[in-house]
Amino acid sequence: MSFNSIRLSFLSSLYRDSLPSTSSYKSATPSVAVHSGLKQQELIDRYKLFKEFQKRILVATDLFGRGIDIEKVNVVVNYDMPSDSDSYLHRVGRAGRFGTKGLAITFSSSEEDTTVLKDVQSRFEVSISECPEQIDPTTYLNA
Repeated sequence: MSFNSIRLSFLSSLYRDSLPSTSSYKSATPSVAVHSGLKQQELIDRYKLFKEFQKRILVATDLFGRGIDIEKVNVVVNYDMPSDSDSYLHRVGRAGRFGTKGLAITFSSSEEDTTVLKDVQSRFEVSISECPEQIDPTTYLNA
């Protein structure tokens, strides 16, 4: 992924939310994690860091799956598949808003994940394909 991208990554549990943030920190990519275990002020402070582009990656549980509008989010990564097609749509809908392009990457590892993806494709008349070896940055970054 290009460093110029703004990413929002989703995990299903509090335990796993530190993993991508930690690896991003080691690679010097400015990231922050949010989850329901944070006090409200800390949650707001971390949200502002991402919204004001001081952090380029936000790792979140479903707490931020709906209702947040942040400009320039062009990549959403679902490390864990949401439990239903509505949640999937709300998560991936965070990318490509406000006139930007968007890309969603979802890791699928179980029959339950496959069922959700099939439901998404039939309900919303979209085709979700496997991730290619290389992703052309022009598919998710505006020129």
